[in-house]
Amino acid sequence: MDSAMIAQLLTGAVAIIMFGLGLSLQAADFARVLRFPRAVVIGLFVQSIVLVGIAFLITQLFDLPPILAVGLMLLASSPGGAVANIFSHLARGDVALNITLTAINSVLALAWMPLVMNWSLEHFLGADHYIPPPTRKIIELGAVIIAPVIAGMWVRRQAPHLAERAEKPVRVLSVLVLVAVIVPSIIASSDLLREHVAAIGLACLAFNLASLTLGYLAPRLAGLPVAQATSIAFEIGVHNAAIAIYVAAAVLGSQPATVPAAVYGILQVLTAPVLVLVLRRRQAALARAATWS
Repeated sequence: MDSAMIAQLLTGAVAIIMFGLGLSLQAADFARVLRFPRAVVIGLFVQSIVLVGIAFLITQLFDLPPILAVGLMLLASSPGGAVANIFSHLARGDVALNITLTAINSVLALAWMPLVMNWSLEHFLGADHYIPPPTRKIIELGAVIIAPVIAGMWVRRQAPHLAERAEKPVRVLSVLVLVAVIVPSIIASSDLLREHVAAIGLACLAFNLASLTLGYLAPRLAGLPVAQATSIAFEIGVHNAAIAIYVAAAVLGSQPATVPAAVYGILQVLTAPVLVLVLRRRQAALARAATWS
């Protein structure tokens, strides 16, 4: 599969995923920040600032090659994925909070990802690799992210029953297209992956587990209820890997930089269900303890 075909698949995957997100959104979801501002601020701070710091530490701990380190930093700065809403629902989290965080973070990513990208390029690859703000590419990224969301929201507003029926099939289609994007990304970087498979695999797993764990513990330590902590854990731990892959391939033009997001995209659908089971068992134990008391 040539780079042009991969680029088209990437654009289609991100557009479908964001359209599916739009089908689940309405204008009130953006305003809901006023309903639970502390939860939103904590979630956005951990996801936007703390995770980037953790990703940097992991690149140093596992001594990742520079281009893979850049890829992991891109992943860390990417927004949460719409799939997080599913895991949050299964774990009895506050899905409304998930939707709000995803909506806001998807918009913030347009500014945050280019900043992290340029800092990472300069730090890991040297000042010569700094690129001026790619205005045209950022506009393209905005179109790929925002336009489908607006279209999905418009469909939901005009035909709510149609949006409700279409939401699940579109989500399934987005997963299938994402797989069609992840697999070529891994195959195209097979030589680099074979050489550093242990480092990148363990680094992505460590980042995933740290994201899920911190995503739950930080809001709990801040005094948020279990349901909101559960939502933030999945919002932070389940990234929109397709956007990170798109930025690495379309903006940086680097196939190797897509590898961390591709590997993480596989790992997160394996670890998130485990956290669902752990949280549900813990909630059941707390309920039994409350009954006995």
